[in-house]
Amino acid sequence: MACDTGVKAIEETSKTIKEENNIHEEKKQMSSSLVLRKAPAFKMEAYDSKSGHYTEVNSEDMKGKWHVVCFYPADFTFVCPTEIAAMNAKYDEFQELGVEITAVSTDTKFSHKRFVETEPILKGLKLTIAADPTGEVSRAYGVMIEEEGVALRGRFLINPEGTVVAQEVQAPMVGRNVHEFLRQVRAWQHAEKTGEVCPAGWVPGKKTLPVNTDVEKMTGRVGDYITIEEIMS
Repeated sequence: MACDTGVKAIEETSKTIKEENNIHEEKKQMSSSLVLRKAPAFKMEAYDSKSGHYTEVNSEDMKGKWHVVCFYPADFTFVCPTEIAAMNAKYDEFQELGVEITAVSTDTKFSHKRFVETEPILKGLKLTIAADPTGEVSRAYGVMIEEEGVALRGRFLINPEGTVVAQEVQAPMVGRNVHEFLRQVRAWQHAEKTGEVCPAGWVPGKKTLPVNTDVEKMTGRVGDYITIEEIMS
């Protein structure tokens, strides 16, 4: 399974379709970036860890809200529960920022329930975990590993207008950083609220770049506004 083996490049495969005596070749490839595109719609069965009951998650319910869709390869693996537990540890902070979280894997809702009930690191989990057993949603977001039947580690931040503003996709062997993701959420919310842009590593209280008011003055002179020492501090 992809979550517990080394990194191996996925070879593109081709299939031949015969249609009206004409032969066409098409190649199956993963989708390109979703950034600045409307997030694919979804409706999935899910397990609500907070209530202990099955439920449904629907992208329609996320309209007007900040939302993150977070794919992981599989239940009962090794890196995956550590990521889920880390996101859960910051659950209240995401809620304070008005961010809804949907974790997704290709396991069934029944597997999710058993996974949450038996994995010690998931004790006290508050997240809702959606089931994508057909891989339909994983394909729509471009993270499906067809050869394995599981999803890559893909995390998509969606703004209240339903546009993907940030995505992170990586191979299964290494887990993602929830602290960095929270930093990005705060930066994106600040940028959308103020029209300012956030330099590398920005956190609340640090300098932004007021391109919304001084764009001509700033062109080619960013170093007059901020130093590398300020950026790296």
